[in-house]
Formats: sequence, C-alpha cells, structure tokens
Amino acid sequence: MVLKNFIVFEGIDGSGTSTQIKKLVESNPNVFIATAEPTTKETGKFLRRMLCGEFSVDEKTASYLFAADRCEHIFGKDGVEDLIKNGKTVVSDRYFFSSLAYQSVSCGKDLPRLLNSPFPLPEYLFYFKIDPEISLKRVDSRNGQKEIYEKLDIQKKITKLYDEVIEEYQEKTNESGMKIIIIDATKSIDEVFNDILRELKQK
Repeated sequence: MVLKNFIVFEGIDGSGTSTQIKKLVESNPNVFIATAEPTTKETGKFLRRMLCGEFSVDEKTASYLFAADRCEHIFGKDGVEDLIKNGKTVVSDRYFFSSLAYQSVSCGKDLPRLLNSPFPLPEYLFYFKIDPEISLKRVDSRNGQKEIYEKLDIQKKITKLYDEVIEEYQEKTNESGMKIIIIDATKSIDEVFNDILRELKQK
C-alpha cells in the first residue's frame, strides 16, 4: 500500500538527505513538514543514544527497536498518518529501507524484512547515491561525534545492500505505485534541490 503525500529521502551517512529536507520544507512550510528516523519520540531518543555508542545491543535487538520506533513514527500520536490527515505532505529523513540496508549487515536480511513488512510504502522514494569515501569526508568535516555505523568498511557494505534494496523495489514499481528517483548526491546542494523540485512538480 502506498501512503499518499508521504515522501522519503534515503541514503548513507553524509549523502545530504537532511540538508535537502530542510531546504524543501523552507521552500514551502505550509505544505511540507519534516520527520526523521530515529524519531524525536522516546523510542527514537533511546535509539540515538545507542547510535552514539552510549551502549550496545545485539543487532537483532536493534532491528526490533528500529521497527518499534517506526511504528510510532507512522501510526503513533502526531505521526505521519495524523500529519497527512491534517493536510501536510510529510518528508521523512530515512524509513524502513534504511533498516533493510543497515540492520541486514550484521543480522541478515530475513528479520529486517519480516519486521518492516507491515509498513506502507511512501508515494515518493528519493535515493541519494554517493560513494562512501566521499560521504564520510562530509561526515568528518562536521567535527561532531561519529555514530557507530560511520566507518568506511561498514558504509561500503551498507551501500551495496542499499543498491540491492532499491533495485528490488524498482522492479516492483508498476505493481506498488511507489515512484523511485535516484539522486546523484555528488552534485552541488542547489543542483540536487532542483532535481528534487523537478520530480515533485510532476506530482
């Protein structure tokens, strides 16, 4: 099932998804509203502590935690469904495609796929494609605390899985109704933003 007026930006760390969502919302705040995963709810706060390395959990446990936070994101109070009912177009920084890539690195593909099978598809999926060497240079330039997945060997594995996931869903677009757009994330911020606007104008 496709959830109308739900847009998702996906990509490895440093691919520019957060920057572009901020620009999109600022371009028309009456229409667009930003969300992200992990969320700002208690479930998401717990996950962000884990991502910062404050504590560790088994990767299978992480898969369950991300799915639980996602459930709150979509179906919880003031979640995506509520926002759409109130006339907003929701733009999310990450969604279950991230879990199919990130969590599959350590615990295999089966569990993330099972846990995320109940969630609706977005109307638009923008996949920000970039080489992990380039994206991690961007991450390094932030001078902030790195997250546990922000290592080159892990990002290379995640990129491969991301590509596989996107390709799989591309093969199903006729039956799913979800539109997938591949973004060249090596372009300048303005060039990428114009590419996004061009696609959404066809909406």
